[in-house]
Amino acid sequence: MIEVDTTKGMFINGEWISSESKLEVFNPATREKITEIPSGGTKEAKQAIESAEAAFEPWAELTARERSTYLYKAYHLMLERKEKLAAILTEEQGKPLKEARGEIEFAASFLLWYAEEANRVYGEMIPSSKKNKRLWVVPKAIGVVAAITPWNFPAGMITRKVGPALAAGCTIVLKPAEQTPLTAIEIVKIFEEVGLPKGVLNIVVGDAAEIGKEIMDSSAVRLVTFTGSTEVGKLLMENSAQTVKKLALELGGHAPLIVFEDADLDLAVNQAIASKYRNCGQTCICTNRLYVHSSVRDVFVEKLEKKVRELKVGNGADESIDVGPLIDHSGLDKVKDQVEDALSKGAILLTGGKQWEGPGGYFFEPTILSNVTNDMKIMSEETFGPVVPIQTFDRDEDAVAAANDTDYGLASFLFTNSLNRAIKVMEKLEYGIIGINDVFPGTAEAPFGGIKESGLGKEGGHEGIKEYLEMKYVSVALSDKL
Repeated sequence: MIEVDTTKGMFINGEWISSESKLEVFNPATREKITEIPSGGTKEAKQAIESAEAAFEPWAELTARERSTYLYKAYHLMLERKEKLAAILTEEQGKPLKEARGEIEFAASFLLWYAEEANRVYGEMIPSSKKNKRLWVVPKAIGVVAAITPWNFPAGMITRKVGPALAAGCTIVLKPAEQTPLTAIEIVKIFEEVGLPKGVLNIVVGDAAEIGKEIMDSSAVRLVTFTGSTEVGKLLMENSAQTVKKLALELGGHAPLIVFEDADLDLAVNQAIASKYRNCGQTCICTNRLYVHSSVRDVFVEKLEKKVRELKVGNGADESIDVGPLIDHSGLDKVKDQVEDALSKGAILLTGGKQWEGPGGYFFEPTILSNVTNDMKIMSEETFGPVVPIQTFDRDEDAVAAANDTDYGLASFLFTNSLNRAIKVMEKLEYGIIGINDVFPGTAEAPFGGIKESGLGKEGGHEGIKEYLEMKYVSVALSDKL
């Protein structure tokens, strides 16, 4: 078991805050208690917001180069501590160690990218239609940012928000998921160690309802950046109205993966498995629906089933494990319910289909369902588990129509060796992210975000920092005198 400093849970104005209230953290692979840490609610959230508000002006007035220095240092320190961070992440979240290491590297890449991007926040000079006027657009940091992050990527989703916020000149109140606060605390400790000024980065763990209400009610918080479910995103939109708060939302997905008849089937099988069963299917862009051309269906499914049966399930701390546990009992129940619903309506179980007992955690067998119909829950609800339903198609138009038949619009994938088909299908797919022969599109240098009910705004790339900026327009009237 990892060693955790039980005195650290909330970091406000450069100090670790104690509390009589405690948050218990459990290992989803064993259901055993890892530790308990100080937790807060309304009072601590208010203190964190006030701290960030007081720190904003001096932080924003630093040069971009000065701010980037802290991000560079944090990036290097994060990589130095990759093994420790990965072990903590695996114990509290469950994903296999090899995936946890990859997430730490991914998380660190955002600190590096935005350390560089801080120095490339440009304004604009506009040619005026009047001879006596000069027009400028000046970018300014938006102010205090509240970052609410999920449990499925407890490192990557933090740096993807903290990196651009700090680079832009914003100060932050971080609210990590209650299931996975330990990784967040370690990241905050890194920023403390590199000397980030007091109040610039604060963390509050604890009662989500109380902390969330204080964030949404506060006029000092100018932006809320959130990664999580569409249902919670809609609530945040409603609650932001009173203060006309800006929102950046990365919400749910229901990603289709289309395999055309000219696809490299071995590549498509390997990528489908990597997409679906990574993090036990608990990713917002993982394959939720698999559409295979009828002419290659039998060969594809045979290859897929063989490889899925070889996946090793268990505690992610074991280096040989491919698929870890679901996060908690509610996650397990949702997967069970979707599988039972599909089977009751005529789906055929090819492999898996039931809870895997293992060491006592929240495990479910890697599962494949065929003969799936659109009236089944799994074809319309985000699964967030290791189950893939398969349908077939004969015409490209039918595959595109089926893929687009959802309120979600985060990510979609297609496999083909035809450039013409790839371009035409890509243009028709109603998704913010599209992978062509690629199920891992996420990278620090590119924009990430959905359309429709999958969110607002972008994270990553040069677009990502714009969420944390306001453009101030300046018009100057000149006299005729020199």
